[in-house]
Amino acid sequence: MARQDASDLAHRLGRQAEAVCRHYLSSGRREGRYWLVGDARNTPGRSMYVRLTDSPKGPAGKWTDAATGEHGDLLDVIRESCGLVDFKDVADQARTFLSLPHPEPDVHAFRHQAPAPHGSPEAARRLIRMSQPIIGTIVQAYLRERAITDLRGAESLHFHPRCYYRPDEHSPTETWPAMIAAVTDLDGRITGAHRTWLDPRRRDKAPLDTPRRAMGDLLGNAVRFGIGGEVMAAGEGIETVLSARQVLPDMPMMAALSAAHLAAILFPDTLRRLYILRDDDPAGDGARDTLVERANTAGIEAIVISPQLGDFNEDLRTLGVDALRSQTRMQIGPQDVARFMALAA
Repeated sequence: MARQDASDLAHRLGRQAEAVCRHYLSSGRREGRYWLVGDARNTPGRSMYVRLTDSPKGPAGKWTDAATGEHGDLLDVIRESCGLVDFKDVADQARTFLSLPHPEPDVHAFRHQAPAPHGSPEAARRLIRMSQPIIGTIVQAYLRERAITDLRGAESLHFHPRCYYRPDEHSPTETWPAMIAAVTDLDGRITGAHRTWLDPRRRDKAPLDTPRRAMGDLLGNAVRFGIGGEVMAAGEGIETVLSARQVLPDMPMMAALSAAHLAAILFPDTLRRLYILRDDDPAGDGARDTLVERANTAGIEAIVISPQLGDFNEDLRTLGVDALRSQTRMQIGPQDVARFMALAA
């Protein structure tokens, strides 16, 4: 994107500086000729101030964060508050806000590639190729809001700034930022993808009827964290498994994405002991019982770890990491405490 284009967009946003702040920095408020907020990521507070009108000190839309010394324009506000990475996505978001036309896409770049069938493994692989790492994006912010901060071994997670969402076949398509998780088989081949659409202003799931959806071949496969070995853990949701990894950071884990898929997860040949991260509900009980039976039949020791509340993320957020660590330590084998909890002790 040309520098002239960025300058023009920043200037246009500056002419509507207060409207931009009310939309993207809704945690702040106007005081005199400035908009005060915690930071460019819309954190509540007063350390960042945005100039709302032109003055001898500078044009409208320029901002400074007194706490960090950071400064910038309203394009930076859009980038930070929406969790965007590429300038193209920032510019597209700015054009949408300003009701400006978007540049025509380069159709020649896609002529050689036939469309993948909707919901197919190939469509899932293409979605993941179009996505980005999560560090510094709204995905990382969303996980942080859920008390998940240690993301070692989370390379299966990706960020897409404008992932398509269609409520049903009769509704128009929307775009939302999304966490994209790669579903892989035992050989590491991508067979599917799981999408969690996010609301950039709330750092939470988007206000949609079904903010989570999966595509591709899921049965027997999983979202994987760490390299599988003789000891692994398996649970239903991504957040559940990542919560357990906050206290067992070196244990390889699998997220099957639902109770039914957890019950049907395939075992690596190397697996000798499986920890089952149970959700405390009837579906979780059924998955636990089926998985224990299947593991025992395969000669694999199965040990169930139960949360104190509804699931492990609820424990982490409500009771705290120390309580989760203590509760988990009592439920795993002593040999695995020393092996997998050492860095978290």
